[in-house]
Amino acid sequence: MARPPSRRASSTDIARFLGTSRAISNLAQRKARLIFAIDATASRQPTWNTATHLQQDMFRSGSGAANLSLQLCYYRGFHDFFASEWLADGDSLASLMGRVHCEGGHTQIARLLRHALKEHQASPLRALVFIGDALEENADTLCQLAGECGLRKLPLFLFQEGHAREVETCFRDMAKLSGGAWARFDSASAALLAELLGAVARYASGGRAALENQTTKGAKLLLQQLKP
Repeated sequence: MARPPSRRASSTDIARFLGTSRAISNLAQRKARLIFAIDATASRQPTWNTATHLQQDMFRSGSGAANLSLQLCYYRGFHDFFASEWLADGDSLASLMGRVHCEGGHTQIARLLRHALKEHQASPLRALVFIGDALEENADTLCQLAGECGLRKLPLFLFQEGHAREVETCFRDMAKLSGGAWARFDSASAALLAELLGAVARYASGGRAALENQTTKGAKLLLQQLKP
């Protein structure tokens, strides 16, 4: 039989706990919010492993991500979609990503965008980052949702692995409609992906001005597409 607690919490203890909880909640609300999303279908395992390592660059000193609160989202398998709690450090995000294994399935980008719009309505997001290589949905539907993101000031940063032409066309259109940016990377350009993630972290924390003094290729790629 479990032992009862040694004493009951007093009204003072409860008030102190509630006050601490509210302080933590207020701190989280003051941080800029960014969704970090990855296609976790079967072909993505190598890139998932790479992203698990590189996403920590978003939290390194000087990236501006100390002021970020991140949510991990992914889809995989048969209609499996996951959205984490809001995370405040790279270690928590890496630990969570390290427990995920990719599974075969179809893309669910529209579902991701609808989720992001709902989150944005509840409390504004600074941006959505998406890493993927495939597209099995209606491009017009995705562009319409991207346009809604643009109207609500939610830019999409779409990072494409590979050279599929139809994916590039749709991702470019979505980025433009949302006021965000598109970039390509491959298994040999992990350094570029790291720069892109770091650039988005800076943008989410400080806006376009935070990128203008950066000299990295990733920052330049984003600046070329972001609206003045």
